[in-house]
Amino acid sequence: MVAANREMAVYCFDTLVAHYNSDDAPPPAFDEGQHPLFVTWKKIVNGGEPRLRGCIGTLEARYLVNGFRDYALTSALRDRRFPPIQAKELPTLECTVSILTSYETANNYLDWEVGTHGLIIEFTDPNNNARRSATYLPEVAAHEGWTKEEAIDSLMRKAGYSGHITESLRKSILVTRYQSTLFTLTYSDYVSYVRATRGAAPAINGVKPGNHY
Repeated sequence: MVAANREMAVYCFDTLVAHYNSDDAPPPAFDEGQHPLFVTWKKIVNGGEPRLRGCIGTLEARYLVNGFRDYALTSALRDRRFPPIQAKELPTLECTVSILTSYETANNYLDWEVGTHGLIIEFTDPNNNARRSATYLPEVAAHEGWTKEEAIDSLMRKAGYSGHITESLRKSILVTRYQSTLFTLTYSDYVSYVRATRGAAPAINGVKPGNHY
């Protein structure tokens, strides 16, 4: 099994830097494979708790190189919950790459473990018969301090359901649980990696040299 690693996170930073420089990213230093994957960008301000800045991925298997390249940019620039990340924000960013594994159909909406499993929910909206779905990565529920029920209810809202949540509706949900490996890299660690492996820190249009934490 391929596990998320530093080189994948470096490639995501390389891809975003190349975008701002209107350049091509250096070739990645990890092996190709096919897996579902996510790219998460968070912003650290004044040493505080990292705040979500963008998170998009795919639940279907993708070739890793193309997948990380595509979703590094999509999550940074086209997550509709946030304005696009600007070059000047790079020094405050951290990137988490996730590779998803071990998909299983849960027996019911409580048949999973907080901190171990990510979730995909699918259900029919009783108000308009629309099919709705959403996912949370394995770390989300634990980070938010949610119970299983709170996580499911939040996922239903994320899926676009705005009606009353009943126990019978929860029981109608199809839950797929999965696990993931992940690797998180801060911008300063990225700069150190690039300096050590390529002999010079990355130059970025719109960012002053040395402007990182």
